[in-house]
Amino acid sequence: MYDWANSVYNLVISSAIFPIFYDTVTTKQYLSEKPENIGKAWTSLDLDPSKLKAGEQVMVDFFGMHIPNSALMSFVLSASFLLVSFSSPFLSGIADYRGNKKRFLQFFCYLGAASCMSLYFFTDLMRDGLLEVAMLSLFFASIGFWNSLVFYNSYLPEIAPKKDMDKISARGFSMGYIGSMVLLILCLILIKTQDFPVQYCFLLVGLWWVGFSQFTYRVLPNTTSTRVKEKGYTWKGFKELKGVFAEFRKTRRLKRYLTSFFFFNTGVQTVMLMATFFAKKEISWPVKDGKVDDSGLIIAILLIQLLGAAGAFIMSRLSGRIGNVKTLGISIVIWLGVCAAAFVIETPVQFYGLACAVGIVMGGVQALARSTYSKYLPETEDHASYFSFYDATEKIGIVTGTLFFGLMEIGFDSIRYSVVSVAFFFIVGLLLLFRIPKDERSDLEGIYD
Repeated sequence: MYDWANSVYNLVISSAIFPIFYDTVTTKQYLSEKPENIGKAWTSLDLDPSKLKAGEQVMVDFFGMHIPNSALMSFVLSASFLLVSFSSPFLSGIADYRGNKKRFLQFFCYLGAASCMSLYFFTDLMRDGLLEVAMLSLFFASIGFWNSLVFYNSYLPEIAPKKDMDKISARGFSMGYIGSMVLLILCLILIKTQDFPVQYCFLLVGLWWVGFSQFTYRVLPNTTSTRVKEKGYTWKGFKELKGVFAEFRKTRRLKRYLTSFFFFNTGVQTVMLMATFFAKKEISWPVKDGKVDDSGLIIAILLIQLLGAAGAFIMSRLSGRIGNVKTLGISIVIWLGVCAAAFVIETPVQFYGLACAVGIVMGGVQALARSTYSKYLPETEDHASYFSFYDATEKIGIVTGTLFFGLMEIGFDSIRYSVVSVAFFFIVGLLLLFRIPKDERSDLEGIYD
């Protein structure tokens, strides 16, 4: 149910409605500041984003820097991931020592939900020239979402035996895809039929996230720690993390898996985060009543969500037959094909075909990556600390990927080169994946055979 609750952030804020809203708002601001438009209202029809010339970069001013709007979003997300990657290991050490990781899960859930709701004021802040303040909502929403996942993911080895981890991880991701799709469809119906302001969707995301997460909080235990609590828990938490890291360094299989995960997941997350901007800029969507019709892009995003739910179960079944590592390898090869195809596609129909491929492997690779890591863990009660390494690896990878993506766009003056360059991460991840040793622990044969 927490997947059902929090995945609305990933779809509505990261992928669908907010990126389109953000691109439209910043484009209008950019058009209003061009010399030929001085004196015109930035919300007027004369400044409709469809009037943007082909290939024209939308530039925004951010702390005195003049950069593309899509690059700014990637940099803000990179900064949030960087903070998460450094804070989550320390906080997880405290949570493991104190046995209160559910409290941390709740705190970051509420932070993320409140930040999503504050995006309601984004347009007003933009109109007042306060883009720097407006982007703080996106920054803290990202921190809330990703930091909560550290503590949420760490429950998997506590609630499921190894033989069921792939299935339960896949079920969680499928619930997330379906739940977020329900809210997105509801938002679209309200926008199209009830003249519903887009900003209200951000309020619905926060309420949905907080509301459905209460099911999770009612069921999960408050503590799993058997340690005697002492004063100075912050320092004790740090020592706890230090001890877990020393233990982690001795697990050759886990270290090599995380190294491979760093690269291929960097590619996955970067493509997922920036796909909407790519589609908005590079695909020739039809123009209706003088405006670009974004409904086709929304349909593609819904298609990805629907196939993502199916893909998680397909990959789970396949891993039961040929093993986790081989299944991950097949997924990465498909992702490489996605990057190559993105460089040449131009029409909505071509983008729909690409969306189908992305949907199948997106859910599968995420669910399988999480359950494979859970299977590799040694016998321990420090699950939050161990998953903080997983989370930090993921976030540092996203920082690397989004920063790389933004720099490639600036350097080549084209977002197409940014997408195809992401293939580098998939290639390295695939090569490292098959260097994972098969003989470290006798109770993990099922991962390979």
